Amino acid sequence: MPRLHYDPFLTQLTKQFQKSRNSGSIYITMKQYVVEEKKQKKKAASSEQCCLIRAKCGKKRISTVIKSKDLIAFQLAYANIIKAEVDGLKKRKKRKKKVTN
Repeated sequence: MPRLHYDPFLTQLTKQFQKSRNSGSIYITMKQYVVEEKKQKKKAASSEQCCLIRAKCGKKRISTVIKSKDLIAFQLAYANIIKAEVDGLKKRKKRKKKVTN
């Protein structure tokens, strides 16, 4: 599962949504990812907080790591894709309320 930069990740995610439009499911997971970098001059380790995002459609898996400085731009692009592609959800049937006297 190669880690992509977020632009190719969003392109692949759009393709996966289009492939699974008629049948199939897409599973998307997000979790915190901490990258620890050790500096040789200093013994203290610095850590950068990131977000790990994985998507799975059938047997094809893609993933990306979003750094905190790129998170806002990624979320805007991700939200646009979700709004455009997730329109096949079934509407819930409303229950009729029983009137009791």
